[in-house]
Amino acid sequence: MLVLGIETSCDETGIALMKDGSILSNVVESQIPIHKKFGGVIPEVASRKHVEVINHVLEEAINESGVELSKIDLIGVTKGPGLPSSLYVGVVFARTLGMLLNKKVVGVNHLEAHIYANFISHPELSPPFISLVASGGHCELVYFKNHGDYLLMGRTRDDAPGEAFDKVAKILGLPYPGGPEIEKCAKNGDPKRFSFTIPKFKDEKELDFSFSGIKTAVLYLVKDREIDENERNDICASFQDAITRILLENVLKAVELSGTKKVTLSGGVIANSYLRSMFELECERRGIKLFYPPKNLCTDNGVMVCKKLFYLNERDFEGFEVSPDLKLTEKSFFNKI
Repeated sequence: MLVLGIETSCDETGIALMKDGSILSNVVESQIPIHKKFGGVIPEVASRKHVEVINHVLEEAINESGVELSKIDLIGVTKGPGLPSSLYVGVVFARTLGMLLNKKVVGVNHLEAHIYANFISHPELSPPFISLVASGGHCELVYFKNHGDYLLMGRTRDDAPGEAFDKVAKILGLPYPGGPEIEKCAKNGDPKRFSFTIPKFKDEKELDFSFSGIKTAVLYLVKDREIDENERNDICASFQDAITRILLENVLKAVELSGTKKVTLSGGVIANSYLRSMFELECERRGIKLFYPPKNLCTDNGVMVCKKLFYLNERDFEGFEVSPDLKLTEKSFFNKI
């Protein structure tokens, strides 16, 4: 089967083609240089840029793949969650393409697609497993029982981890996007210099996340005073360590509660090398098999949309609408135990 995947949920225009699970092309047009001057993504600017480049991105993806557009069997497009105006660009484009080619168009959950990026680089992966999706706009922890069957174990109650990276970077005078900048500074810093409290919730079974408190702690730490480069690097290293520990602690609890010994990581935050190394260390110590995509498939792309198309069920072929606030699942793991 030859499939086309379209991703426009935020500020990357991604289009890819896959045939029988093999990547034929993967083209991503990033808007980072545009949004850098604003210190973050401006939704209206993002959607206009999608409109401007999406035809070119498709053309490049087709040329790179070496196949004819008419040979495509199925089109997949991100339907949500994401920025409404950006999502509409991708969905309208996909539906127009579907009508012109007389091909079926399937709406794909963006968070679900991130999880399926793991199956691209790890074909041996099979359910059940614990899955963490951590990005600039999302943080969800689920028990992946089977394809299309997920149980929620936790999600963020405030900021997403990538959002916290961006906000702390801004506090420290670092450019957007904050994740790579903080990681770069942290390499020259001491992660034990500053201690940030890990948030706790009353119900120990709940594996929800909170990142706004650490962001506020950094704000008060630097308020009304100058910090030198060494101190800034130490703050970055300590902050990065705290975010990693929050994510790691809940993932390990999820493993214990579920009884599975497999974990997948996905989303833009998982491109962080320190986070990867800490997860590798702790999972190896406990005999847990850890899976994550290569860094270029952690950030938004069309390949992960393509991959999901090889694991569809009947419900996926039902009509769909743009859904900016779409969740991965509302079924709770804790109602099942």
